[in-house]
Amino acid sequence: MTTALIIIGSTIILLLSAYAANLLLKVKQQTRQQQALLTAQQAATAAKEKALQGNIHYIAVAMLEDRCELSEGVMRIGKLFGLLNLTQEVNSHYPSLFKHFDIIEKHPIMDARKALDKQARMKLDLARMKSEAALEPLILEEVQQLAKDYAHHVS
Repeated sequence: MTTALIIIGSTIILLLSAYAANLLLKVKQQTRQQQALLTAQQAATAAKEKALQGNIHYIAVAMLEDRCELSEGVMRIGKLFGLLNLTQEVNSHYPSLFKHFDIIEKHPIMDARKALDKQARMKLDLARMKSEAALEPLILEEVQQLAKDYAHHVS
């Protein structure tokens, strides 16, 4: 009888050990999968950031070549920096660009702009044109520096 209990006990211990080893293998496999997923997500995030920074360079060059209006370029660059969460970091490097961006950022566009009455549109246009006139030379200098700073992000 004691032999039977020892055999049953040993069998239970062996089965529990095999089950524990199986669970450990599953945990290791899950850890590897999670690490691979994290690495893939980081690579995708880095690629997206590089593409957005390349877009900043492209818009800056387009502004310098008069293929993009000043306010449109400022709006697009400002939004891209926002997507990259770099606005606070680069604000001091390109102060005129962000000063103009702060003025035009809330201006409605497309259908929202069309919905405004003529006087409201004219008031917004006047604010934009005043800012453009005052800041254009400084913005263009900053955009030239921006194009240099982000040239290495172009594929």
